[in-house]
Amino acid sequence: MTAVLTEADAAPAAAPQRRRRRAPARLAVVPLLVFVAIAFGIPALAMLNGAVTVKDPATGATSYSAANMTDSVRGAYLTALLGSVKLSAVSAGLATVLGLPLAQAVVTSRLRALREAVLTASGVLANFGGVPLAFAFVATLGNAGVLTTHLGLKDKGWDLYSFWGLTLVYLYFLIPLMVLTITPALDGLRTQWREAAQNNGATTVQYWRHVALPVLLPSLLGGLVLLFGSAFAAYATAAAMVGSSVPLVTLQIADAISGNVLVGQENVALALSLDMVLIAGLVMAVYLPLQRRSARWLA
Repeated sequence: MTAVLTEADAAPAAAPQRRRRRAPARLAVVPLLVFVAIAFGIPALAMLNGAVTVKDPATGATSYSAANMTDSVRGAYLTALLGSVKLSAVSAGLATVLGLPLAQAVVTSRLRALREAVLTASGVLANFGGVPLAFAFVATLGNAGVLTTHLGLKDKGWDLYSFWGLTLVYLYFLIPLMVLTITPALDGLRTQWREAAQNNGATTVQYWRHVALPVLLPSLLGGLVLLFGSAFAAYATAAAMVGSSVPLVTLQIADAISGNVLVGQENVALALSLDMVLIAGLVMAVYLPLQRRSARWLA
């Protein structure tokens, strides 16, 4: 007699096969998890341990305490932390507002070469920072810079080594980053939506206000959060250009580690680093849900 294999009979037999196929895929992730544990987990634990460790200057004995964390949110350290948040928020907001129309112009352009050129340049400029970027702006818009001297900007009150001067420098790499971030979302806007709005008598402003911007809002907020995190973690550009004239938490961490202001503040620097990690964690907690929500609309 020939046995007939039904779907109910085949399901239990297929389950072990699926588990066997998934096993190699799970094993392939193990090297990545090991790398993450070594490269990120160990430094994070060391930072956490140092942030809550206090050393007695008289005896040299160490103990666990929240004193470093408390000091990191007081006085000059709190000023620097708030200064970094303010600078990051302002520069990220301006980059979002300026990057959106630039990306829209690139997306709607009929010249494919222009689109590729702008996106390629944006990829390069978004990663251009540090001392070379600071030198370029100092040579151009510094006190003795080419444009400063030629246009007489110093007599008009221009100061590159200030909050707004540093904001301008940050926009140099944040706007290209925003273009790269928002371009896929703009590509996801369907032509049928615009045509339907026009057929119903909507103007371009009404289309953007009632259709495009509500759909793009999660992506815009996600891009804003990403830009905030990028500006918040920047160090080399500000260190080379403004030094301590603009209070920033990254500069305070460097001063505490090197002992430029006070000696023996290394653990306070680790506490400041932990504060930055917590803020970055909050930023990512906002960014990831926004990305998932925008993906559902623009898929």
